[in-house]
Amino acid sequence: MTTSGKLAGRHALVTGAGSGIGTTIAKALAAEGAHVSLAGRRREPLDAVAAEIGATAFVVDGFDVTSPEAVAQGLAKAREKFGPVDILVNNAGEAPSAPFEKTSLEAWNHVLTVDLTGVFLVTQAVLPDLKARGVGARIINIASTAGLKGYGYVSAYVAAKHGVVGLTRSLALELAKTGMTVNAVCPGFTDTPIIQRSIETIVAKTGRTAAQALAEFTKSNPQGRLIKPEEVADTVLWLASPAAASINGQAIAVAGGEI
Repeated sequence: MTTSGKLAGRHALVTGAGSGIGTTIAKALAAEGAHVSLAGRRREPLDAVAAEIGATAFVVDGFDVTSPEAVAQGLAKAREKFGPVDILVNNAGEAPSAPFEKTSLEAWNHVLTVDLTGVFLVTQAVLPDLKARGVGARIINIASTAGLKGYGYVSAYVAAKHGVVGLTRSLALELAKTGMTVNAVCPGFTDTPIIQRSIETIVAKTGRTAAQALAEFTKSNPQGRLIKPEEVADTVLWLASPAAASINGQAIAVAGGEI
């Protein structure tokens, strides 16, 4: 990967970097010259991503966003390798589905802890670095169109992502005078391994074809397709760039016109 580019010399921390959107974002940031700390719980997928990026990537495994201790330990390793973080991408999350009346308190708490409290914990831990950087520092939260509207059978996920959007807007106002920006990117259904596994589950449980199962995910997109991870990453790159200095407190839908 290049050591030049519009993000050269910057240190980006990407949570959930071992697969899907997180991997694509990490590669895009590295391609623009950023040093990227790849944060996630499992080392093997992170190592694979790091091998593709090269020397400008660093693996921070055991990074459980629900554990303040794990976050602190992982952040210390990232700082030791690349210095203070000045671009934070909160991407880690889970999206299990169940009817509301069959959603247990345990499941509800788990989703909110991972998808919302995790953003809180990581952001609070990284905030001293970002405030020291000031102008040019970025917090970019990967939310979802589920943070902007409702979907059936994913009530905990919808609640958590609405919380992420609300937190984004609050922090943007609170931190505006520091020169950093805080924004959310809200993808629609995106072509990731999670969606592919969901399609397989629908096929196995209902007997529908893969094409029929896919249609369940594309019908809400006016363009009639899944979003590409690269489209999400391109939005993150723009928000991380100097060109987006006045973009603050926004929840940007990458959804083909769904919102």
